[in-house]
Amino acid sequence: MYVVGFLEGTAAHAYFLVTGGLSAYDYAPTFVQLLFHSLLFVDPLVALAIIRGRPGGPMFASVVMLADVAGNWSGAWRAVMRHPTEFLRPAGLLPITLFGVFVLLTALPLHRALAQREQPGG
Repeated sequence: MYVVGFLEGTAAHAYFLVTGGLSAYDYAPTFVQLLFHSLLFVDPLVALAIIRGRPGGPMFASVVMLADVAGNWSGAWRAVMRHPTEFLRPAGLLPITLFGVFVLLTALPLHRALAQREQPGG
């Protein structure tokens, strides 16, 4: 799930860059724009860390998703408060939020399992 989610994120950020250029996220504050553009490079690194079974991968994933979800919610908060049903669309904020919650809930158990596997006799 992690790999699929982060590679989908990579594809989405690539699409936004190709279709909107550097101003693709101009609705957001500058630091959020920089975050979203950086995810084009960071998301595949997370996927690679998970594929390689690195114990730090899930923790890296949780930090990235926490930042991603916070950035998305900061940009959408007012719109969601005006029209809460907009949040229920199957694209955008809802799947990002659900994937972020999934990553945050599973990162520590996955980290522990990967760390135990790396130890001798594990």
